[in-house]
Amino acid sequence: MPVFTDQTGNIIELHTFPQRIISIVPSQTELLHDLGLEDEVIGITKFCVHPAAWFQNKTKVGGTKQLHLDKIRQLQPHLIIANKEENTREQVEELQKDFPVWISDIHTLDEALHMIRELGRITDTAEKAGMINKNILHNFSSLTVQYPRLRCAYLIWQKPYMAAGGDTFIHAMMEKAGLENVFADLLRYPEITIGMIQASGCEYLLLSSEPFPFAEKHVLQLQALLPSIKIVLVDGEMFSWYGSRLLGFPQYCKSLFLDKR
Repeated sequence: MPVFTDQTGNIIELHTFPQRIISIVPSQTELLHDLGLEDEVIGITKFCVHPAAWFQNKTKVGGTKQLHLDKIRQLQPHLIIANKEENTREQVEELQKDFPVWISDIHTLDEALHMIRELGRITDTAEKAGMINKNILHNFSSLTVQYPRLRCAYLIWQKPYMAAGGDTFIHAMMEKAGLENVFADLLRYPEITIGMIQASGCEYLLLSSEPFPFAEKHVLQLQALLPSIKIVLVDGEMFSWYGSRLLGFPQYCKSLFLDKR
């Protein structure tokens, strides 16, 4: 077996294809299912809600940022699949002392495709991974950008309000959808104010379903403060999950923004 370098530069060496895998990243858990790794995946987090059958039946090892390390050790995985942003560095480093940990670090579509390809290689599902990537690229080729682009802000949290900045995967997906992120000059997930939204020239305010579960009541509250801006609830999984869920992103965008002009 070759050595593998993850997206943070960490090198792991496996002697055989892993037969006991724990995923601590929801979007990558769904990818492992779509790669056909039903028997190999033995542990997931409480946030790995897709597929539903895995959520119901697979062993839970805690949350993405509050892992039960003792339970993971008891499962004796051959491989743990983590993410730099979604998991806690200290816990990942603790796991690395005992197990191979492959860490993704994804800000762009290309990096997502690279992750899918590499997990295919490392789990002996390279052909399926290649087909998923091929279909993702085909579906994304149907997206077209209209100019001028629609100026949007994407909120992930309230109290305080937090938006997606220009170095996030959400920002990359906004660009693929033909949208202009009004907070692209800010990094990560900055705290913002109603005044900042008003001053940004925002036309559409996108309220994500995760990690904060924005709902219709929040639309009404914000609409009263921002009467000239159209406010839309969006599926956070579609904008932020960087595994096989990307297959459905282009069609989702087309249905979401039919009335944007």
